[in-house]
Amino acid sequence: MRHLNLETATWRKSSYSGTGGECVEVADDAPGVIPVRDSKAPEGPRLVFGTGAWGAFIEFLRA
Repeated sequence: MRHLNLETATWRKSSYSGTGGECVEVADDAPGVIPVRDSKAPEGPRLVFGTGAWGAFIEFLRA
């Protein structure tokens, strides 16, 4: 597995996120993967999903 430098990633919250602070953020600029972090703890752990797994997760949420 290759090393990802997520320190320079561009993170964004969903436009569906409210102002309560309980959000996840994703980085769109990592080729082939979707990094995810907790907006309340941006320096904390990050999860990295393959694009297929992330797409399946989003489809499940929409269903």
